[in-house]
Amino acid sequence: MRDRYQGKSLNRLEDHRFLTGRGTYVANDHVADVLHAHVVRSPHAFARITRLGLDAARALPGVVAVLSEADLAADGIGELPCVTVIDAVEPIIAPPRPALARDFVRHVGDPVVLIVAETLDAAVDAAEAVEIAYEPKPCVTMATAALKPDAPLLWKEAPGNSAFLFHRGDAAAVAAAMAEAAHIVECDLFNNRVVAAPLETRAAIGFHDHKTDQFLLSVTGQAVHDTRKVLASAVFKIPLERLRVVVPDVGGGFGMKNYVYPEYALVLWAARKLGRPVRWVCERSEDFVSSAHGRDFFSRARLALDTDGRFLALEVKAVANMGAYLSTSGPISSTNAAGSAIGGVYDIPSVFYEVRGAFTNTPPIDAYRGAGKPEANYLIERLVNFASIKSGIDAVKLRRRNIVSRFPHRTAMGMKIDGGRFKANLDDAIALADRDGFRKRRKQSDKAGLLRGLGIACFLETSRGVPLEMARAAFEADGTVSLAVGTQSNGQGHETAYPQVAADLLGLPIDAFRFQQGDTDFLPGGNGHGGARSMHMGGTALVMAIEKLIEKGRLISAHLLQAPADQVVFADGRFVVKSTERAIEIGKVADAARDAANLPEGLTPGLEGSATNSSELYNFPNGCHVAEVEIDPDTGVVRLDRYTIVDDFGRLINPRVALSQVHGGVAQGIGQSLLEHIVFDPEGQLLSGSFMDYTLPRAQDLPNFAGGLNQSSPTKSNPLGVKGTGQAGSIAAPQTIMNAVLDALSPLGINELDMPATPYLVWSAIQKARTSGRTSK
Repeated sequence: MRDRYQGKSLNRLEDHRFLTGRGTYVANDHVADVLHAHVVRSPHAFARITRLGLDAARALPGVVAVLSEADLAADGIGELPCVTVIDAVEPIIAPPRPALARDFVRHVGDPVVLIVAETLDAAVDAAEAVEIAYEPKPCVTMATAALKPDAPLLWKEAPGNSAFLFHRGDAAAVAAAMAEAAHIVECDLFNNRVVAAPLETRAAIGFHDHKTDQFLLSVTGQAVHDTRKVLASAVFKIPLERLRVVVPDVGGGFGMKNYVYPEYALVLWAARKLGRPVRWVCERSEDFVSSAHGRDFFSRARLALDTDGRFLALEVKAVANMGAYLSTSGPISSTNAAGSAIGGVYDIPSVFYEVRGAFTNTPPIDAYRGAGKPEANYLIERLVNFASIKSGIDAVKLRRRNIVSRFPHRTAMGMKIDGGRFKANLDDAIALADRDGFRKRRKQSDKAGLLRGLGIACFLETSRGVPLEMARAAFEADGTVSLAVGTQSNGQGHETAYPQVAADLLGLPIDAFRFQQGDTDFLPGGNGHGGARSMHMGGTALVMAIEKLIEKGRLISAHLLQAPADQVVFADGRFVVKSTERAIEIGKVADAARDAANLPEGLTPGLEGSATNSSELYNFPNGCHVAEVEIDPDTGVVRLDRYTIVDDFGRLINPRVALSQVHGGVAQGIGQSLLEHIVFDPEGQLLSGSFMDYTLPRAQDLPNFAGGLNQSSPTKSNPLGVKGTGQAGSIAAPQTIMNAVLDALSPLGINELDMPATPYLVWSAIQKARTSGRTSK
């Protein structure tokens, strides 16, 4: 019997390729005769284009083409659609979004002109010769301000700048519970706008074959089939089979690379128009103003409690900033995704969730790591801390009293949770973080003139993503087994985890497998990365495909061994006739299967299996995190001293890879809570538009993480028993850290503070508390 690969912390198979410089990326992929594209972007947040002069740029050396929206329209190029479908009270309004601005620009960075040249330098130089006259208009960047009656109107199609109105839950039941409540806790919370800032910026190369009229897009993406569908159907209006989309190695995405951007349509269009491949690579400064941003979510939330501190009802009324256009799936994060996780790990009988989307003069918002679940968990955990203060019930006791403890459990939003370690996570995290010793540590900080705080927060993710995925497993002529899955890795370790699953199912060594992804030619469909879905949806599809491969192999083996098919079983890499020693290895079956003469009637040559996993089932990653911070009251500097993680992700295919995903997510949550913030001035100019002004967490900002992952609660929603790990850290960390910051500031009478808790904002809150007489410290 072979040792099992699943559950082992193997080194990632892909890392050797990356560490030895053999990764393949769009920006450095050698392409013969390639042209270089540069996009001229709007310097204004809102303006009418009154004149466009392109002749001077067209006359410069090395320039091949200078193109505007008029050229797009002349060639019949369609607009970029929003594909989100939600059951909205007021349906989604999706204004037109051509790949180049038409008449108006609506955010700084809006693309206006495409320049294509022999070299990138020539294209950039030509941008200086483009003459654009603008008539600036008043702008609005905050979503709540955009919904006011006197706000500048971005779109005639969207009265009041409203993009949609979404409801979920029972408003009447919530109102009735609020009327009977002993305590009602209310607060306003803002989930700050952030950029994804992956190491690799976006990039694309467009190809077009004039003989066959076939397109090829090589792109830094996360969902090749979705990208193909949008571009082929909506933009170019061609059959899907005329566009192939491939994704090589991807240097991080965090959701931001899931979407179709104007530049992807532009390089394909230019390649067809000019008869040569066209490459575009996003500069870092461009990335800040042209790639989708995340979060930017304001909520007014109320939590009702009875006299014993039991939660009765939750009401959330929110405003979600959509930016100037609706991105590919922009509304999903603040509606369906957030709505599924409202209430977190707590048993709340009645919940009502309302969110209105608002258009503003900012880059579009779309799903960023966690996609709505961070926003939902942030508001409930902050509310629980407020409720602890108001009711006088200890924050841990209040959580224990209300946490879901019986399974299966159906939430007020209709989500059926099959199991989880909700209460055990809380107890384990408190013990591991040594909450009992916190008072002593706080006294030591006091002696040093520092404020120390401890923050606790639980989290619940609703993980599934798109409820359909495909996979294929096939023995190749060289003896390897190719595994193709419709998901997409951009750092998660798929090249290791999927072969670990396949190796155990087929009884083969892990080096027998060749993993394939990111090419619309590999599979007829697939839904890429997003929603922590890869092992849940893609892993299940792979299991199904391998089961079909094994079943075909069993029929072939029975024919080769001259035995009844129902007497042949598969185990440990061999097909065996029951109660005999007659057996044949699966590799030999694969060799024989290439010759039709060796096959029983009705089977085609080759040993392979393909499957589609169509499942509406969710899984529910959950956990509890604890943070301790120290604050210097003279400077407002927050130092994250301790951080404890106790998470439940069901069974783990590769524990080390899973834990690294959690650590990465926590780092991003730390960044949002303490450092990262997109800031616009009143004219809509981005003030934090580079790494000089936008602060990402560095090693010195992160403590050593304590704790880890528990495997005692596998889910029944998939055959692997796995729960999604990829987004959990960024869902859990922000509220954990903010609860710690506010605990540290509580002796000063400070109970409210929005992210990010930068030194200036913390110092300002302390000064305000001191001048108001709330504290003498």
